[in-house]
Amino acid sequence: MRNSVPDCIIVSIVLSTFLIIYFVINILYELLAGENRQNLTLSQLTEGVSKEYTWMLRLTINCIGYSALLVPGFLIYQYIKKVHYLERSEQNFLYFIIKSCFGENERNESIIQSSSSSKSVNKALVKECVLLSYCFIGLMGSYLTWGVLQEKIMTREYLGLDGKTKSFFKDSQFLVFSNRLLALLIAVGYLLLKQQTRHRAPLFKYSYASLSNVLSAWLQYEALKFISFPTQVLAKSCKLVPVMLMGKIVSRNKYEFYEYIVAIGISIGMILFLSGSYDHSKHSPVTTITGLFLLVLYMVFDSFTSNWQSEIFKTYSITSIQMMYGVNLFSTLFTASSLLVQGGFTEGFAFSAEHPKFLVDCIILSISSAVGQLFIFFTIAKFGAVVFTIIMTLRQAIAILLSCLIYHHEISSLGIFGVIIVFLAVFLRVYCSHRMKILRRRHELLRQRLSV
Repeated sequence: MRNSVPDCIIVSIVLSTFLIIYFVINILYELLAGENRQNLTLSQLTEGVSKEYTWMLRLTINCIGYSALLVPGFLIYQYIKKVHYLERSEQNFLYFIIKSCFGENERNESIIQSSSSSKSVNKALVKECVLLSYCFIGLMGSYLTWGVLQEKIMTREYLGLDGKTKSFFKDSQFLVFSNRLLALLIAVGYLLLKQQTRHRAPLFKYSYASLSNVLSAWLQYEALKFISFPTQVLAKSCKLVPVMLMGKIVSRNKYEFYEYIVAIGISIGMILFLSGSYDHSKHSPVTTITGLFLLVLYMVFDSFTSNWQSEIFKTYSITSIQMMYGVNLFSTLFTASSLLVQGGFTEGFAFSAEHPKFLVDCIILSISSAVGQLFIFFTIAKFGAVVFTIIMTLRQAIAILLSCLIYHHEISSLGIFGVIIVFLAVFLRVYCSHRMKILRRRHELLRQRLSV
């Protein structure tokens, strides 16, 4: 006789969690609306809060929405471990979903080890340079387009259908959702058309990178409300150091001495660039501190994202498309649950219908973001998180110059000197990395000869 009790408990966990979160959101809604509740969304109700602190309330609301997925996921994971749910003989649709999310498949460590050693010894330098150039050009093109549109959407007013009313778009979460949804559809379409290797990683592993990716994307959109786009890009360009520190924490990576010198050099160059391009007259001290704090949070989450993705690539030997599917699946679910909780879908679709130019910009932004993700995962899989961060740093430096030309931001000679330092540091890394590979190959050949 089939035992349906575990299935019923799993379903009840999901339903009860949603009901509790719905109850909490309604209490929060009543506290914010008071006696002026007139079919307003939670996002609209936050407009009465001081600008410097609105992001805190929005972030709290977003996290409540994310908990609609995180809390039942955690409870179900603990429950199936306790009752050994995955070892049962009865298999149904719910079992298949649980197995896909939490089933620990074989890691195939022998393939990972042998492939990594052969790459370091036998990979031709020309092929590596071609691949690196391919990644650089792809990331550059997609994210330069994305960066320009990002600044336009978050800092420029859109003209309504009446030709008179101008409005700012305010819901960063809706942009994150649209970007991740299109990327998910592209990944699913590719997986259906092309036969891929077996998906070894359990889906819940992607949720960590997905949540940090969603939070980092939301934080950088929100930061644009407090600081200029060049300031944001330059501050983000200093994230090589936190990426390396996070790499030691997440993957216990070991870095060469020259890599620390390069990271410090790039950071110093970007600080000089920041000092040479920042206009203190346009922002109050409180606003500036708020924006920089948001950027610090962004760099923490973003550095974790790339390192965790790199760890999954190494551990499970998956493809870049599989990574794109897993991360964007959870990113879409996270943002959708948050938007449903706070009524963001209604607000976002209404703004899109009222402002056709915004809809066009949003679609192009999502396409460039999806294409950029293809290059991101391919680059991390081939070269690792640190090389990917360096490429994105160069992209950001060029994005600064492009933004200055389009939106008339000023940059001084000190800023130009900072850019020169950045490029010198990058060239130092390329040279030292090449020399280290030559020395390692010589050492390997010498060891082989001595063993014979």
